Amino acid sequence: MRRTLVKSPKAVDAGACTALEQLPNVGPALAAGLRQIGIQHPRDLLGRDAFVLYQALCAATGKRQDPCVLDTFMAVTDFMGGAAAAPWWAYTPQRKRLYGQVERG
Repeated sequence: MRRTLVKSPKAVDAGACTALEQLPNVGPALAAGLRQIGIQHPRDLLGRDAFVLYQALCAATGKRQDPCVLDTFMAVTDFMGGAAAAPWWAYTPQRKRLYGQVERG
């Protein structure tokens, strides 16, 4: 018997987002990373700095995360602040302007 993975439906806006996996661009692995740094609910992202979250995840895991994780954190903090859902890669140019080239370690 083959198991079928059912993806959580993505929230259309911040008010409809009740689980981390409902955030645009967030799957089970990134949701687990968010929980590892103390983010248990999407509302916990309100007013949070994406770069600080990224640094916390790097510290918690003991390794530098891929820069796309920072892009995703930028996307979800903006989404929870009221912005429209956007793919994580839409934040890459902004990340590079703000933080330079974040190297993967």
